[in-house]
Amino acid sequence: MTGTDFLTATRTFYDTIAEDYAGRFADPLADRPLERALLGAFAEQVGPGGTVADLGCGPGAVTAHLAGLGLSVHGLDLSASMVAIARRDFPGLRFEQGSMLDLPMADGTLAGAVSWYSSIHTPDDRLPALLAEFHRVLAPGSRLLLAFQTGEAPLRLDRPWGRPVVLDFLRRRPDRMAELLTDAGLTVRSTTVRERDESLGESAPQAFLLAQKKG
Repeated sequence: MTGTDFLTATRTFYDTIAEDYAGRFADPLADRPLERALLGAFAEQVGPGGTVADLGCGPGAVTAHLAGLGLSVHGLDLSASMVAIARRDFPGLRFEQGSMLDLPMADGTLAGAVSWYSSIHTPDDRLPALLAEFHRVLAPGSRLLLAFQTGEAPLRLDRPWGRPVVLDFLRRRPDRMAELLTDAGLTVRSTTVRERDESLGESAPQAFLLAQKKG
């Protein structure tokens, strides 16, 4: 897959499964106390007042959780169907459609950003550009929280819920992602990895990197 083909494939995949996904993951933080704690720590470090973006927000549940923690947050997603669901289910919050590689935000305007399992469809050779775009929109000293599955081999989902789509979910090594964040001008403040939880249907350990733009 070359050029921007991966964007088309990702958009088509999530447009097709949006309602199934939203129903299956209506509360994606249930039974995940570590994830809730990390989001809470992120919210505490960002503090009230500044603008926060949930980049690749899907159906908006994590955006709503961040809003419940007191953040002024809005969501952005590549999939129009996901954005429509987020607007329907969380009408008090702002959601917009767009690409994380071309964020509709001015330089240095965000007090914080979350990429919650949303970088996992970006090919390796486009990750530097993605993280550079995150760096561009963050204000000096602001935080970025990045979540992803760890590993080397991708997970391919073929016809989920019987829908006629397929997509690769790219797993990454935390140390490699930390190197890329550093190269993008972000200082990694913490690295958290937890083992996979079979009761949650996980097939790989989960990683969470909290980084800060240099002030």
